[in-house]
Amino acid sequence: MKILIVEDEPLIARSLKKLLEKKGCLVVWEPTGNKAVEIIKKESFDRIICDLMLQDVSGFDVIEDSKERYSISEIGQKFIIITAYSSPQVLQRAAKYGCTVLSKPFEDLNEAIEVFIRGKDLGTKKETDES
Repeated sequence: MKILIVEDEPLIARSLKKLLEKKGCLVVWEPTGNKAVEIIKKESFDRIICDLMLQDVSGFDVIEDSKERYSISEIGQKFIIITAYSSPQVLQRAAKYGCTVLSKPFEDLNEAIEVFIRGKDLGTKKETDES
């Protein structure tokens, strides 16, 4: 499994990279959103773990720019948003893309790693459907 981590905090990114590599994943780390978009347009990833608050752009900007390569359905399957600033507005916007959101710090790091590997099925996304 090939995973892209878009995270500007080196300690978090290196820790996630190391833990995911121990699980057999090939991991690429990019600290900036703009360069991450360039990488996303050139390379294929099974999962993209994206921080919401990056230094150059937001994680939602990365997702929007990724629509040039991926459909909304693919974005919902590939992207997992990580953020220390989870709010109803963030959860609502993430739901529009179908993305899972995990809050930092992670309540259970092992569970977070499993969500990163297995994706949406194990996510803690809050449903905003009113149907």
